[in-house]
Amino acid sequence: MDKITYITAIENAIIAITKLDCHTFNREETVEKLTALRNQLIKRNTTKSDKPTKTQRENAEVKARILEYLTHTLQGLRCGEIASELGISGQKCSALLSQMVKAGEVVKREGEKRVTLFLLPENDMTDPANS
Repeated sequence: MDKITYITAIENAIIAITKLDCHTFNREETVEKLTALRNQLIKRNTTKSDKPTKTQRENAEVKARILEYLTHTLQGLRCGEIASELGISGQKCSALLSQMVKAGEVVKREGEKRVTLFLLPENDMTDPANS
């Protein structure tokens, strides 16, 4: 069974209540309140801001610092080295580097002894486009 949204659940409840032949509660007022709630949810969902959150802004700053730090190396750096230099946790550094690799901002390479290194795409000598 597929999951439904809150809006769909409210719409289902409105339909069910309008079909009930029950005098134990005020059906019209209940439908009115549920309809108002449904409209609030729809309005909230359509007016969400595209502005980045505080965390997203902070992460963008850290990513810029990572790129700046990587400009000083041609052989690449390990995640732990980057995290230590920038004063961030290894977990945060790893997550941000993964995002940056997906975005093409950073290249991930396997170094000696299967150590993962990160470097800027223009410094990646294993890329045939840079040869």
